[in-house]
Amino acid sequence: MAKYRAGLIGLGWMGMLYDLAQRTGVWDVDDIDRPTPDLNIHRRFHYHENPGTEGLPSSYAEALWDRPDVELVAAAERDVKRLRAFRERYGVVSLYDDAGDMLAIERPDIVAVATNTKHRADFTCLAVHHGAKGIFTEKPMAHTLEEADRMVRTCAEAGVPLSCGAIATTHPSFARAGALVRDGGIGELLSIEAPGPFAQHQNWSYFVDSEPAWVIGTGDVPRRESGSDEFMGQGMLVTESGLVVHFRKGAPGVRLHGSKGDLAYDFPTGWQRWEEMEVEGRPYRVEVPWPGPQFVPPYGGVYSLNDVMDCLAGKLDEPKNSGRRVVMALEVEIALKRSSARGGVRVDLPLEDRSLGLNYDWFR
Repeated sequence: MAKYRAGLIGLGWMGMLYDLAQRTGVWDVDDIDRPTPDLNIHRRFHYHENPGTEGLPSSYAEALWDRPDVELVAAAERDVKRLRAFRERYGVVSLYDDAGDMLAIERPDIVAVATNTKHRADFTCLAVHHGAKGIFTEKPMAHTLEEADRMVRTCAEAGVPLSCGAIATTHPSFARAGALVRDGGIGELLSIEAPGPFAQHQNWSYFVDSEPAWVIGTGDVPRRESGSDEFMGQGMLVTESGLVVHFRKGAPGVRLHGSKGDLAYDFPTGWQRWEEMEVEGRPYRVEVPWPGPQFVPPYGGVYSLNDVMDCLAGKLDEPKNSGRRVVMALEVEIALKRSSARGGVRVDLPLEDRSLGLNYDWFR
């Protein structure tokens, strides 16, 4: 028998459609009637269909439906076409055009918030108010620091694990990398490299063990036609413990430099590991096999949900891509933008103005 009842808010691309069709069309995030392509409504996932990719689904609906300890009992969506498709695929009859009604009536234990960014903070906090025990959301987490702070604070006060984005960091291989660092597998962690702060899809903050202290940034560009003004320059973060994170173009997804070795992750190739060895009396960094599990795409709601469930089972203190870690990345990204706009001056953290935020691509 299922242990947790689950509800899903939003039946868009990450909510449901990615597993059933190719992305198509243009719409406004406030539109109710949005483009929905022909759907492979009865698609099933089999390993032989996706050799080398684990055959994993992407959507939050499929992640919830697939777990024996979760019963998917309800969904909320403004577009009736998508509600009909959801009912046909999953047989769920408790369908709502208002997320607040679904949360108040169904009171699900697990809530997936797969809406656009605009109302994500409100739905997250409302889910906690109506008794949710675990929440995982689509990325980006929020537009502003105030919204993100509110999500983290509300969940923390209620003891609700919050995972914000089905990104590569949720994959079990990142847990192995974290354990290697903590256990001294690369010696003392000296610095981190990443291609950018990328708050909505970052791989670096999982490895940062103290609060950000200050940043400097340069080379940002104006807001693009897509609607995004996310940071596109380069820079540096220094934490309160003195750890330095370098954001530079050309870096892999994340690289961890240690006194006795290195770890590096990039998409889609996964993880590499180097250990310091003595060869003919001289020290060299030699690549050694990754101990596993290795990162294998695709990644999706399956791993984000798994972190939430592991928290509820007492196996994790917080999800690998927790709301707290995403707020860290969001604040650093905003601070880098402000530094770059002022000619590369140092910007101290935390930022006092929590109304500051980012704009994202039009479909976010």
